This record gives sequence, structure tokens and C-alpha cells, in this order.
Amino acid sequence: MTKFIAFYLPQYYPIPENDQWYGKGFTEWTNVAKAKPLFRGHYQPHIPADLGFYDLRLQETRRAQAAMAEEYGISAFCYWNYWFGEGKQLLTMPIWEVYKDKEIKLPFCLAWANHTWEKKTWDKTGNNQVIAEQKYLGEKDYTDYFYTILPLLKDERYYRVDGKLFFAIWDPLASPDIDIFIKTWRMLAQKENLGDFFFVGKDSACRSLDKIFHLGFDAVYDDNVFNIHHNLNIVRKCILAFQRKVLNRPTVFNYKDAIKYMVTDDAERENIIPVISPNWDHSPRSGGKAILLHDCKPEYFQKLVHYAIQKVSNKSDSKKIVLIKAWNEWGEGNHMEPDLKYGLGYLEALKKELEFENNAEG
Repeated sequence: MTKFIAFYLPQYYPIPENDQWYGKGFTEWTNVAKAKPLFRGHYQPHIPADLGFYDLRLQETRRAQAAMAEEYGISAFCYWNYWFGEGKQLLTMPIWEVYKDKEIKLPFCLAWANHTWEKKTWDKTGNNQVIAEQKYLGEKDYTDYFYTILPLLKDERYYRVDGKLFFAIWDPLASPDIDIFIKTWRMLAQKENLGDFFFVGKDSACRSLDKIFHLGFDAVYDDNVFNIHHNLNIVRKCILAFQRKVLNRPTVFNYKDAIKYMVTDDAERENIIPVISPNWDHSPRSGGKAILLHDCKPEYFQKLVHYAIQKVSNKSDSKKIVLIKAWNEWGEGNHMEPDLKYGLGYLEALKKELEFENNAEG
């Protein structure tokens, strides 16, 4: 059976840093709630349904999310993890509360969001304010990171591939130091009797495979949400860029067209993991500067799920993995969680295709 792992954003509870940068009580819901339609037929705002405008400080919320994911066929949540160096972390509370709560059975894994945080202006000035700089400080710092999350890695629920700990890195080429990071963690895993890691780096249309694998990665997750854009000719790209950056008009693609490009033939390779998205709309954060997918109906997503399953069908069982972007990126209009317009539609689409696959195999 194909395993579907969903990226999970922990940005749904107040933290002192967000209070300082964006105002008291800021969470991802702040952007979601103030979103407005930018053109006729534009679906905004996205209003959450079954789980509501939740607060991740509540045990009931975390349990409800896990139960919902399990019911509809999600194999694991992949929590975004923020380590900036020198012990600086952000948004760590949800994963540690899940760790402590043994009533939650859904497997989990981590993805290092190794990028600098900026308070973006989304205007012509480009005067973004750095609010948390991503640093690469060498073996001692990577060792500190490892031991900080060691209890999570030792948890029996931590998701493994062929017995190896699944760990994703958002920007595998951000620094030559990633090579040192990987070697350090592999060594420490052996030392702590954890076995080994299954390191997965992000790529797009498999443009940088040689460089990524040279650093020691086991696999690449191929994020092609906007591959439709990459396939345009240069003239069309320039026109769209001008409209977005100068005229403040979003770039809009029909979802039913975009899904034709999301999963490529590279997904058939053993060490390439496809990425699928049920929807995408960055306008709650970036307004007219957004690139977005329009008319993201669950029936189209079901076709995408079906195609992704076909593409990984000939792999070994443990490598039949598809990443979902994402479980709850509401500020990017990117969520499997139910909303008022489509309800449980995306989750039901996933479940139907998994049942179809199971029946076909049976």
C-alpha cells in the first residue's frame, strides 16, 4: 500500500516572538481570517470546518487531528522543525506535546525548515526584516540539535523507511555544511543505537539531483506544485511576473491543469518521492503578489492521488511514499483539513483511492 505523509505546520498558537513581530496573539489564523477575494470567483477566505480555528495548546485539538488523519489514510505527519543554530528554536511545543501523549498513535517524523525567517513587506521595496537567521555552525551545533530531539527519534511512533529514521530537509543545498550535518547525525544515530537516517532533500523537477545525492541524501522529494509555471515559455513568464510584481495582480492557474504537471515520470524512480497538493493560494500572506491555484475541487485532487499511486506502484513496498503538501498550511490556502466549502472532500478523495488500491491488490 502507498504511504501518504503530510507536512504539518505548528504555527497555530501564540509565541512571544510572533507577539513581538506581528502583534499580540498572532498565529497563522490571523492571515487566514483577513484574506479577501482578489478577482471574480476567487475562493477566499478559507474557513475551517470540523476542527475550527483551533489552538494547538489544546490536547483535544491535537488528538482530533491525529484521529482524522488516521481515519482517512494519512500514514504520518511530518512536522516542520525550526533550529536556527546556537540552541535557538521556534514552534516546538506541538511535537513535544504529541510525544508526551501516548494516546496519539499516528506516526510522526520531522522536517528541518532550514531557512531564515523574515518579516516580508510584499512590496516593491523588498525591505524584508530578518527576524530569525538560519545559521550553519558546524559539528558541535549539529550535535546539540541531535540531542535536543533525541527523545523524539527514540519514540516508537517515529516513522522509518527500511528501518531508517525519515528526516527531511527543506533546502538541501543551502550550505556546504549540510554534508557535515548528515555525517554527524549518521554517526550519532549509530552511537545511540538508532540505526541510521533516511535523509530526504527537497528538489523541484529533479534539477539538482547530483548535487543533493553527493551530499549524502538517500532520496529527494520532488516538489512540483507550480511545475505548470516552469513549463511556460519565457515570454509568458515575463508577462506574468510583470503583472504580479508591478501591477499587483496574482498569477492564477487552474488546478485541473496544474495537476497534470505535479507528478512527473521521475516519481517512478526508487529514490524520488512525489509531492501532491490538494490546493494552493498564497494570497492570505502575499495578496496580489501571490501565485495561486484556482478551482481546487476534491474530484481533481482524487485524480492526482490516483496518478501518484500509479507512479510509485512498481517500487519496493517501503518506498511507495507520497508526500502531501500539506495537512494545515491554511495561510497558503494549502490544507487537507476540512473547510466550509469542500468539507471533508480532500480527505474522502484520498480514502477512496486508497480503498481502490487496496481492493486492486487484494
